[in-house]
Amino acid sequence: MAQQGIAIRGQRSLLRQIREALAGGGPAQSRLDMVVRIIARSMVAEVCSLYMRGASNDVELFATEGLDPTAVHVTRLKPGEGLVGEILRLGRPLNLSDAPNHPAFSYRPETGEDPFHAFMGVPLLRGGRVIGVLVVQNRTERVYSDDEVEDLQIVAMVLAEMVAGSELASEGALKNAELVPHRPERLKGAKFADGLAIGVVVLHEPPVATSKLLSDDVQAEELRLAAAIASLQAQIDQMLEGQHGLVEASYEVLDTYRMFAHDRGWNRSLEDAVRNGLTAEAAVERVRSEHRARLGQARDPYLRERLHDLEDLNDRLLRHLSGEGHKRRELPPNAILIARNLGPADLLEYDRTKLKGLLLEEGSAASHAAIVARALDIPCVGRLAGLRDKVSEGDAVIVDAETGEAYLRPRPDVITALQARLEVRTQRRAEFAKLRDTPAFTRDGAKITLLMNAGLDVDLDILAETGAEGIGLFRTEFQFMVAEEMPRFNAQTALYGRVMDAAGDMAVTFRTLDLGGDKVLPYLEAEREDNPALGWRAIRMGLDRPALLRLQLRALIAAARGRPLRIMFPLVANVDEFRAARALVDHEIAWAQRRGRAAPSRLEVGAMIEAPSLIWHLDALLPMTDFVSVGTNDLMQYLFAADRGNPRVADRYDFLSPPALRALQQIQQACAETGTPVSVCGEMAGRPLEAFVLVALGFERLSMPPAGLGPVKQMVLSCDREAARRGVSALIKSSAGSIRNEIETLARKTSVAI
Repeated sequence: MAQQGIAIRGQRSLLRQIREALAGGGPAQSRLDMVVRIIARSMVAEVCSLYMRGASNDVELFATEGLDPTAVHVTRLKPGEGLVGEILRLGRPLNLSDAPNHPAFSYRPETGEDPFHAFMGVPLLRGGRVIGVLVVQNRTERVYSDDEVEDLQIVAMVLAEMVAGSELASEGALKNAELVPHRPERLKGAKFADGLAIGVVVLHEPPVATSKLLSDDVQAEELRLAAAIASLQAQIDQMLEGQHGLVEASYEVLDTYRMFAHDRGWNRSLEDAVRNGLTAEAAVERVRSEHRARLGQARDPYLRERLHDLEDLNDRLLRHLSGEGHKRRELPPNAILIARNLGPADLLEYDRTKLKGLLLEEGSAASHAAIVARALDIPCVGRLAGLRDKVSEGDAVIVDAETGEAYLRPRPDVITALQARLEVRTQRRAEFAKLRDTPAFTRDGAKITLLMNAGLDVDLDILAETGAEGIGLFRTEFQFMVAEEMPRFNAQTALYGRVMDAAGDMAVTFRTLDLGGDKVLPYLEAEREDNPALGWRAIRMGLDRPALLRLQLRALIAAARGRPLRIMFPLVANVDEFRAARALVDHEIAWAQRRGRAAPSRLEVGAMIEAPSLIWHLDALLPMTDFVSVGTNDLMQYLFAADRGNPRVADRYDFLSPPALRALQQIQQACAETGTPVSVCGEMAGRPLEAFVLVALGFERLSMPPAGLGPVKQMVLSCDREAARRGVSALIKSSAGSIRNEIETLARKTSVAI
């Protein structure tokens, strides 16, 4: 370290002096005054000042050595106001040789700082939040060295933990400081899975508490750190090899972890912090704070994504240091899980009887976590920016997935209002339950078949109680996404057999593997693609790797054991793809019969209409198929060239717009003319208003998440299909971008329950 910086031994002595001052007796203000005097003396500074963030988000001068003491608890600055406010806003250090001439300088006469030119300020970071600012100043114009900046950052990090963790936090001197988030907050996000829930915050893979900050044996800490890094690197390498399960749904995410875990710069930063006298845990927090300060304000989404990767990596390393690198903890009975994002395996690892809600910083309604949350009937809200930095483990929280909002530390009146809404939902569920065995006929006598989407074992447990007339879409890829390795023939056969057994005499439509795109498995080699949604996925992967598809078809035929079997191929873009896939089915049927095995008593093979290209080639496709199903999720994102998983463009189109409805109308009419059974199995089918339009367009088979069956059946029973057809037909001719409001008005005028 350069001569201007504090020597390692001197730095450790300084930190211990600060700890002793804070732990000593006397008034809290006197102890804070002692701390700034100690820092000023050690840094050879004429001024040292401590500013703390208040509940109003302003920063207040709490203690000073060198400025006018009467300014303490008087001088206040807003985020972005003055040099201190700028540090508060940006969350990173500021090092100036001539502070008064900086554009952000704000002169405060009560402080008496006129003669001081050299200025260095660093943020006090705790839990990702800037809780204060530590400043040193000198009269002489000079730029503080990198070592001095590093020294003050370490002091600030330790000071933040000591102040927040000491009895000072509850004493008068810090009564106005907001050391942890405690104010009620309301965040607006996006609704991913319907419902309401109230509970306590549980952080997904939460940071391990750093109780000890200063090491007694630098060499021992270096060895601990090296061992933990090696363990972390080995774990991530094994994840990529498929040896320890699907911890994240995306190979690319894990590959990014591996890149960062082996990054020499990250390793060196940790090692340097330990050599400066911090424990390995404190070193991780120190480096975490650097990342947040450097990348937290970045507008570039790629850089912000890298920050999230580093956050996860730091959390994993802390768990390895604590010896809990592979443990999963118990949940409280009313857990609300908070995460940046989740893979399907992550969510399934939690106790579903205790998990009441899910809040995500990112994601989309079409993400794996959202799909699984809907299947498990867990309310979920996503796209809550900065969520993890605004909550602490154990905070009270409300998930309002009716409006797409989250209430952090809600006020009593908000809780009372929520409980009233929960009672209403309970009553509505009771009403839906009464309709379970009522056939779904419209008021004018049209029979609408309501089916359930499934993909998990838990779906089978609730099939009977939903009132569904069968499974219109069984997503077979979930078994692959949550497995440690490629599911073998016997495992696939067993699952498909359980599904058919649970369904009994009801029909089940099995969709073959819809992998690729955003569903890349760690144990499957896959090249990265610039546009994976339009890349090597679904039936394209199955046809290019026929052994994978044939094994699945063979398992489906074996599971049928002479019963009826319905197979559906996803993302068919042209008739040649369907013809080739159908040939593989015929080949496997012949293979089974040659060996004396039972063929299905009735075989039906269909295609999902998700690629817009098929809309103009239905005359060739439909005669080849036994049925088709419209996958509105993918069809609409391709039709409007808007990635449904991208928050920036996912709302750039509406299912209830003339182009979308005309496309659906064209598909339905072509199927009616050829007598081809057609269903809708996208998210659109499970929403009462959208389902109302589908019924008006002539669709008679709708497949949806379990939670949608009750509301959609209630809508069907209240609907006059012929009146709906006339009204919607007139509206489709509109030139508007969306006709949602007009359709809602139509439904209400005709007394439809939406």
